[in-house]
Amino acid sequence: MSEVVKTPGGVLRAQHLKKSGTRPKCGDCGVALSGISSLRPREYASVSKTHKTVSRSYGGSRCANCVKERIVRAFLIEEQKIVKKVLKDQAEKAKSSDKSKK
Repeated sequence: MSEVVKTPGGVLRAQHLKKSGTRPKCGDCGVALSGISSLRPREYASVSKTHKTVSRSYGGSRCANCVKERIVRAFLIEEQKIVKKVLKDQAEKAKSSDKSKK
């Protein structure tokens, strides 16, 4: 890619333009990640960590909504395990009380 540019001497020259970088996308939903620089892949090696990530779990790879969904999903799964355990204990108590009555 090149663009015609007038130099200070008044001459028109072709100037090489680099490709612009695309914004990094969320790995789950594909939304562009906010707070992260849009650079060419090799340029990420020369910028500081603050340009490549945000201070949150899954900072540079997942968007905030997907992280929130993951946290809620994990919480609900744990709650479901606790409910199953409680129901199982109640069923065992009911069986043992039935046996003791007989």
